[in-house]
Amino acid sequence: MSSAQETALACIDSIQPLLSAWTRTIFDFGETAWREYQSAAWYVDRLKREGFSVEVGSGGMPTAFCAHWTNGDGPVIGMYGEYDAVPGNCQDAATVKRPRDGLGAEAGGHTDPHSGLGIGSLGGLLATKAAMLEHGIKGTLRFTGEPAEKVRGSKPIHAAKGYYDGLAGMISFHPFYMLPLCNTARWDTHCGAAYSMIYRFVCDEPESWGRAANDAAPIPQAHSAVRAPGANDALMMMYMASKALRDSMLTHQGGWSISEAILTAGQATADNLPAGLAEIQYMIRVPTIAMAEQVTAVLDRNAEAAAKMSGCRYERHWVSKSRPGLANHAMANITYQALSTVGAPQWNEEARAIAREVQVNAGGEATENPFIDELERLIAPQEAEAILRRDLPPSQVNSTSDDYTDMSWHAPTSRFYVARPALRAAKGHTYPAWVMNALGGIPATIDPMVTCASKTVALTALRLLEDKAARDAAMDEFVERTGGGVGGANWIAPLCDYEPPINFRWPEYVTTPRGRDWWIPAASTA
Repeated sequence: MSSAQETALACIDSIQPLLSAWTRTIFDFGETAWREYQSAAWYVDRLKREGFSVEVGSGGMPTAFCAHWTNGDGPVIGMYGEYDAVPGNCQDAATVKRPRDGLGAEAGGHTDPHSGLGIGSLGGLLATKAAMLEHGIKGTLRFTGEPAEKVRGSKPIHAAKGYYDGLAGMISFHPFYMLPLCNTARWDTHCGAAYSMIYRFVCDEPESWGRAANDAAPIPQAHSAVRAPGANDALMMMYMASKALRDSMLTHQGGWSISEAILTAGQATADNLPAGLAEIQYMIRVPTIAMAEQVTAVLDRNAEAAAKMSGCRYERHWVSKSRPGLANHAMANITYQALSTVGAPQWNEEARAIAREVQVNAGGEATENPFIDELERLIAPQEAEAILRRDLPPSQVNSTSDDYTDMSWHAPTSRFYVARPALRAAKGHTYPAWVMNALGGIPATIDPMVTCASKTVALTALRLLEDKAARDAAMDEFVERTGGGVGGANWIAPLCDYEPPINFRWPEYVTTPRGRDWWIPAASTA
């Protein structure tokens, strides 16, 4: 380990109480996709205080940012933070099931948790900066704020607009979310493609539905107009047709998925009018772009048919088009070596006592060690790769989805995972979702992950800055895999050909005469 790396580790130890408090701050904001106003503002303010220049609203996204700090000419290293939460998962940092103060369960809450993801990366960033200053290391740090990851939102847009260009390396951290990806780095099988779109059905002229049969009606919008199908009918036909055809869109293998969410419905303010507007969002997770295009073509046909049958028109609006990931063994090795130096996170007796309390309150039995064994162990990338591939067809080169993959086509990228707290369960018992959410907010249980991630990010960044041979090996592999680097023969260009989808009715917090509340009011204040 270099002296600069030792400095970075000492820095993280010294600011650990701050990292803990900051993690809890973002956790309590609980803001969801495209509406992370407080969270983004907090990061921007913090980064400015730390001496970074910050572009606010980067890529045309109000809750995105891009921060830079330079210590002279040298390599540019990329890191990033995410901070979006998930609707319907409002959970306090407590050992019992309860929403955060003043809110209902429908409000946003951190599930992955991105609260710890962002602060883990921020801690690594600040420690790298401190070491660069103390040891005179030349180079630049770039830190992007990435909203709306749960809908694969910002990274395809940032990529298309050049925010990942010119990097010597990009460091991508995520809390572990499935075994064997626990305290390891991705090797060959990176995340796949993801498409997301909103189909909007609009009923402009419901009166035209019965015009031929009732030309003499003196008032076009008579009470009988409600009998005309409207946007809700179109949406339901789209929903049911796509459900019925799902088995035929793609074969059932490899873990691909299509999911949908109805964003808005109704819109009518009188009982004698059909709905004028309804929207449904689809998220497609597949290994390849070709498969995503195949599913999109079916959905387009379904939307057109549903609109025609119901006397409506439809619009398709992109939320995300992200590319499958590109492996880089050199980067994976650099990051896993850093993680091995730091060691897997460890949970002390305070954390274990809290976890036992959660076990009991969630209907389980308290155990001497309430955490699953893998959380405190490292697993080599190659070993994790072999386990991951056991259930995948040999021809499938990608699995699951996450939009960090867009970064991997612009710079050598490492993707690593650190264990988040997860409880062991007796055979046949399943813990409810609030358990993981709560453990992601309680300082004693989430801090070990944040600290480990911060140290791994810092050691990786400093290795890239100080070790030209390691840095060159990562870039050489990137050039080889892309067939010449950015624009090369094997390179996949950004798929983003749309504006940021910020103007839809995304769930959000609102200010009302009742005070600040979720857009679905809490039962106690409704």
